[in-house]
Amino acid sequence: MATHMSRCRTWGRVQRFGIAAYRKCSSGSGYPNISLSAPLPGIPKPVFAAVDGHEQCETKITTLENGLKVASQNKFGQFCTVGILVNSGSRHETKYPSGIAHFLEKLAFSSTAQYGSKDEILLTLEKHGGICDCQASRDTTMYAVSAEVKGLDTVVSLLSDAVLQPRLLDEEIEMTRMAVRFELEDLSMRPDPEPLLTEMIHAAAYRGNTVGLPRFCPVESVEKIDKKLLHTYLQSYYCPERMVLAGVGIEHEQLVACARKYLLNVKPVWGASTPTNVDLSVAQYTGGIVRMDKDMSDVSLGPTPIPELTHIMIGLESCSFLEDDFIPFAVLNMMMGGGGSFSAGGPGKGMFTRLYLNVLNRHHWMYNATSYHHSYEDTGLLCIHASADPRQVREMVEIITREFIQMAGTAGEMELERAKTQLKSMLMMNLESRPVIFEDVGRQVLATGKRKLPHELCDLISNVTASDIKRVTTKMLCSKPAVAALGDLTEMPSYEHIQAALSSKDGHLPRMYRLFR
Repeated sequence: MATHMSRCRTWGRVQRFGIAAYRKCSSGSGYPNISLSAPLPGIPKPVFAAVDGHEQCETKITTLENGLKVASQNKFGQFCTVGILVNSGSRHETKYPSGIAHFLEKLAFSSTAQYGSKDEILLTLEKHGGICDCQASRDTTMYAVSAEVKGLDTVVSLLSDAVLQPRLLDEEIEMTRMAVRFELEDLSMRPDPEPLLTEMIHAAAYRGNTVGLPRFCPVESVEKIDKKLLHTYLQSYYCPERMVLAGVGIEHEQLVACARKYLLNVKPVWGASTPTNVDLSVAQYTGGIVRMDKDMSDVSLGPTPIPELTHIMIGLESCSFLEDDFIPFAVLNMMMGGGGSFSAGGPGKGMFTRLYLNVLNRHHWMYNATSYHHSYEDTGLLCIHASADPRQVREMVEIITREFIQMAGTAGEMELERAKTQLKSMLMMNLESRPVIFEDVGRQVLATGKRKLPHELCDLISNVTASDIKRVTTKMLCSKPAVAALGDLTEMPSYEHIQAALSSKDGHLPRMYRLFR
């Protein structure tokens, strides 16, 4: 038996090293006995990539003569992400019918002066392994392309054409109307109510102004938006000084050369820009409530339908991303965490956040409790979304108001460190992705003219203390609540009761006495 095992081991050795090599080694004339730490003879000395301080990850920024900013971040690889970010979104539609930014998002990368159709654009990008996308938010519109670095010239030329020379043909506008109508239908029918609730909480918090204006085009505006109206809007907001050409994965000088070639002396299809007509309104936080009574019993049909739920979102004013308190609010949001009642668990799932420990783990009937933080250049909103059976809405609201009040208590050392570590790890993991770096570079340069690097943000996060959390929470609790409610609202407490609970010491709703049930 021992002899058989010895033979097996010998044959394994022969298979691994080869018969000839094995014979050589076994005869005693094998390779010389060299230490693994010593360089091998005859092998050239390896050259390793080195980073001198933070210079290699520094974002380079150049402002062209027309006011356009060019920002780049080098990231080694054969692909790059390049795009144009415009300081334009639904918050700037005060003087216009709401929905223009939504329309422009759908019309992006359609026919231009240089390209006859969207298909032609996609075929051009395909030659360079590229894809394109446009996203409009409340304060920014972003046109982006990911493609091979070798195709940079074509990419910047295409971006310039898509942003400054769109044809906006009647048939394209009609197709966009159909797409917008479909999206609005889908928004009200989808099982996940989060996008609709986000719309409602903004409308409640900033009633009729700036970031409270609808991000999705309202049904009544669909027919009002035409080529003439779009050109009037573009003339005011799509001017070079409100734009950033951002790129990740390319040399800065190369990007600047392309910007000068395609974006410096280009006359837009709508004529000269009139930046004097730009709406410079500052966000006015109002607080308030937006209710939508809706039958949610048939939202999800099938063998395992989602039960009928009522969704509540309660928010309070936080701060802008330009303020120093933005970082403590980001840590607070991470500390609250939360999510759905079902989770596979595991590291990074946030199972030790307050909304899991205090809410979902203690109240089995709650289906969701999640914290969100929306931040803009002049305001911010920290809110908690919760959902439960319609009969338990009052109890659910009280649980959430109690959580808001408890935020002002002193945070434990361990939970604060955990939240800070989780925020830093999430930041660094997100910045592994090239499109995320692109968006970060573009948004920061558009808002502030410079970019804070990841190590600077990590230092700021590390410096947050329990007293910072208590200070920002105390300040936040002084604002009026914003409330969004969706579903069967029979048991929903009044706005005044929610406001009273958030002004109390313990977060309890005022007691209600009923003679008849």
